[in-house]
Amino acid sequence: MVAGRREVMTGWAPWLESAGGAAVAGAGLLAYAVRVPASTLLAPSVHRGTRTRRAIAFTFDDGPSESTPELLRILERYRVPATFFQCGANVRRLPEIAREVAAAGHEIGNHTDTHPRLDFKTRDFIRRELNEAQQTIERATGVRPRYFRAPYGIRWFGLRQAQQQLGLMGVMWTTIALDWKWTSERIVPRLLNGAQNGAILCLHDGRRVQSNPDIRATLESVREVLPKLMEQGFHFEKVTDILCPTKS
Repeated sequence: MVAGRREVMTGWAPWLESAGGAAVAGAGLLAYAVRVPASTLLAPSVHRGTRTRRAIAFTFDDGPSESTPELLRILERYRVPATFFQCGANVRRLPEIAREVAAAGHEIGNHTDTHPRLDFKTRDFIRRELNEAQQTIERATGVRPRYFRAPYGIRWFGLRQAQQQLGLMGVMWTTIALDWKWTSERIVPRLLNGAQNGAILCLHDGRRVQSNPDIRATLESVREVLPKLMEQGFHFEKVTDILCPTKS
């Protein structure tokens, strides 16, 4: 989408909020607002970092899970900092693993409490989901998240207010790995093709709020792709860092 059209559409945001979506000019505009990573119509968000450095941000959704410690060991081996968008329900189930993520120096974000789709939900429902996750993560880890990622990448009316009230910035992605349904043979090329300065890559160390999820494809992909990206001259940053254009 060209910059001029994006500016025009961004100007519609207040009207979209007040209209509640009932009088949206077309289904295409609503679909763009709800699903496209670059959209900021329904809530403030970013989908890529600075292009000035050969840096990539790895992000992981839906955790913590029983397999998150194995992922932490892979990241530690390659000295890769990452950002984990955690679900409150999973943090309550596995608080010690949530703390392990924080203790390893990784960044923790908010991924709602129970991983629902937010479309067609009330403003109160959306705020409760974000608030409960925010409180749960802070109680378990001592970290108050600064960033939020919507489950399934779906934003909706009322999210803007919820983020503002809780001090959260939305974070989408430049490339999503589809690692919950693909094998590593397909995931690795997708990640390598998406590698570019400032890219925010989205993977998953959990599967919604399932216990003992099978994340072998994710682990295999990360283990294989990290050294390949390093050979290409990339280094890795947390979301906070990759959004900062002046970081050295």
